[in-house]
Amino acid sequence: MSDQSSDLIPPTHHALDFFLARQPILSREQELIGYELLFRSAAFGPANVKDDVTATAAVIAHASELGLSNVIGNLQGFINVDAAVLMSDFIYFLPADKVVLEILETVKVTPELVARVRELVKSGYVFALDDVVAESEEIEELLPLVKIIKIDVLEVDPSKLLKLSVHFKRAQKELLAEKVETLQQFNDCVTFGFDYFQGYYFAKPMILQGKKLEASKMAIMHLLTLLVRNVDNGEIVRFIKRDVALSLTLLRLVNTPVYGFQKFIDSLGQALIVLGRRQLKRWLQILLFANTEKGGADGMSPLMILAATRGKMLELIAAKLRPGRRKMSEMAFTVGIMSLVDALFGMSMDSVLRQITVSTEIREALLRRTGFYGLALKLVECTEQREQDQAQIQALLDELQLSADDFFDAEKHAFEWGNSISSNHVGQPSPMLMSAPPGGYVDEDDDD
Repeated sequence: MSDQSSDLIPPTHHALDFFLARQPILSREQELIGYELLFRSAAFGPANVKDDVTATAAVIAHASELGLSNVIGNLQGFINVDAAVLMSDFIYFLPADKVVLEILETVKVTPELVARVRELVKSGYVFALDDVVAESEEIEELLPLVKIIKIDVLEVDPSKLLKLSVHFKRAQKELLAEKVETLQQFNDCVTFGFDYFQGYYFAKPMILQGKKLEASKMAIMHLLTLLVRNVDNGEIVRFIKRDVALSLTLLRLVNTPVYGFQKFIDSLGQALIVLGRRQLKRWLQILLFANTEKGGADGMSPLMILAATRGKMLELIAAKLRPGRRKMSEMAFTVGIMSLVDALFGMSMDSVLRQITVSTEIREALLRRTGFYGLALKLVECTEQREQDQAQIQALLDELQLSADDFFDAEKHAFEWGNSISSNHVGQPSPMLMSAPPGGYVDEDDDD
């Protein structure tokens, strides 16, 4: 690869001018297979970029500098490319085995472009066609070279969606449905033979009137409430003993090699002392999100990864803005990880919060997105969207008095943390979680 690419990036245009977001891509079995990576300028309003190639070069340099494995773990990264990027030399910054290149619908298909895509396919790159809404001559020209067809389900009439999917399936292409926002859309696309799905339908709860938390979840929530009330260890142990699954999991957790104890810990009382209350809180929170989806033994709920990543991002934001105030960081972690309990339990947030005890600040953040924690949560949620409102993101950054650089840093570390949970998961949260920086389920009166 030549060194021309580095010349394209002016020294004033540094990596942190860009936000990074990622949207999950799931299989038919609801397993996470990759992320679409969304790089956007931290500035909002009209773009002041005079040279698209220069801007895109900066984005790709940013991606390679960041280290894709930190952002996507062992999964695939789907990245949008236009004609300028495809024809450039700096596309080789991206590792062929880690990315799927999405050719944007705005790209004009020319003989030169087709030849370039063919050359990149020979180099090992995998291609997808983005935002397909109908058959066309241009799509047919590229079809032999692409593996995945992304269809925007919001833009295609359901009656035409079946015809379109049959056409591309006959051509032996994999189908990815994007902008899937409801379970009904997901079920329709499964019926039509789609292979992959993108959108937050998996985090949208199906609200069932009068539903109560299932027994195992209720036990975890009750134990968290006991910890918040700061009851003595004896009462906590008595409660854990009533739940065989909780007892076994706790003993298994403290007897992992990560703790390095010479003697096997065989009592719940000992286990609680070894683990400590703060770590127990964090472990219980993560446990809530484990195994909530159908899948194999090693399956990881995308909800768990999203919730854990949100929790870590809020914790890091609070630590940056309120240094030295550990309790605030812990409450921020709680808000992030609890922001998806409605999806987890299939009931409204209000119903969930009537069954468990949380502080007023946490309640206001979860129900109304108000207060310090609510604003931070709103910011994180905004950046998760495929169609980001840059003006709203900037307004929230200003209100929180958080710089773009500091927010980017929190994002990067949170993504890494979420990936580590995913890659270490074997049916229960990994013990490595216990060595993460402190943060857990706390209430205002909790000073342990």
